[in-house]
Amino acid sequence: MFDKIKDVYQLQKMAKELKKELKNTHIEAEVDGVIVIVDGEQEVISITWAEGAESNPKKLQENIVKASNKGIKKAQQIAAEKMKPLMSGMNMPNLPAEEKK
Repeated sequence: MFDKIKDVYQLQKMAKELKKELKNTHIEAEVDGVIVIVDGEQEVISITWAEGAESNPKKLQENIVKASNKGIKKAQQIAAEKMKPLMSGMNMPNLPAEEKK
């Protein structure tokens, strides 16, 4: 019984550390001179673009969306990779087992 409580505590501690690590992980995504920086928690940190890009507002907007989506997708991939060890330590019977590669 106490072993299970200890295991849950360890998982909570690992999850907290992972969350902090993800918050401090910055991912840069670039599309046609638009650079978006996203943290590992998928929050946009900054958006910059090349000089003159604002001359075509519609294209600038499209590139901001594309770069943001690209950064968020990469952040999701990084978070999933970092969570694998944490998730393997949990017994979650309602979730399908991960396929062996």
